[in-house]
Amino acid sequence: MKKILLFSLVLLAVYSLSAAGPSEEGAGGMKKVVMIIAQNDFRDEELLQPKKLLKENGIEVKVASTTLDYVAGMLGARVKPDMLVNDIKVEDFDAIIFVGGSGAEQYWDDPLAQSLAQGAVSSGRIVAAICIAPVTLARAGILEGKRATVFSSEASLLTAKGAKYTGNPVEKDGNIITASGPSAAEEFGEELVKALKESRR
Repeated sequence: MKKILLFSLVLLAVYSLSAAGPSEEGAGGMKKVVMIIAQNDFRDEELLQPKKLLKENGIEVKVASTTLDYVAGMLGARVKPDMLVNDIKVEDFDAIIFVGGSGAEQYWDDPLAQSLAQGAVSSGRIVAAICIAPVTLARAGILEGKRATVFSSEASLLTAKGAKYTGNPVEKDGNIITASGPSAAEEFGEELVKALKESRR
C-alpha cells in the first residue's frame, strides 16, 4: 500500500511540473534575429562568426537578402538566404543585423532597409551593423548623437549624419550596436549575445 501511495505521489508531482508550463528561463521563448546580407559580396566572417555565436547561445538566426538564390561572400562562402528582405516584419525579431562587405552599399540608400532599422529602434529592439553597413543606419537617421563605429574609410559618412564616430572595434549606444569590420566580427557577435540576453523586451 505504501508503495502504491508513494508511486501516486510521484506521478502527481510529475504531472504538476508538466502542467505548470515552461520554466521561467524559457517562458519568453527563444530569441530570434535576422541577419541581412547583400545579394553579392557580403563579408564572410561578419556573417558566419556572429551567427555561430548566436546559435551556440540558443538564439534563432534567419538570413535575409534580396534573393533566395545562393549568395557568394567575398572570401568564397556560399549561403542560401532563408527569406527575402521584403518579407521581414520587425515585430517577428528581437534584433535586426546588417552584415558588411563591399556589397553592403546596396542598402545604404534603400528605403526598406532604412525603415527596418528605424522600426527596430522605435520599438525597443536591437539594431546592429558591421563594417560599412553602419552607413545604412546613419542614413536612416538613427545614429544622430549616438556613439558608433564603422570601417574607417566610411567614418566621414557617419559624422555627416551626426554620429559620434569612436573608431572602436565595437560600439554600443543604447540598443544600437556597430562594429568596424572583419577583425571585430567575433567581438560583435559576443556583444549581440550579451545584449539579447539582457534584453527584457
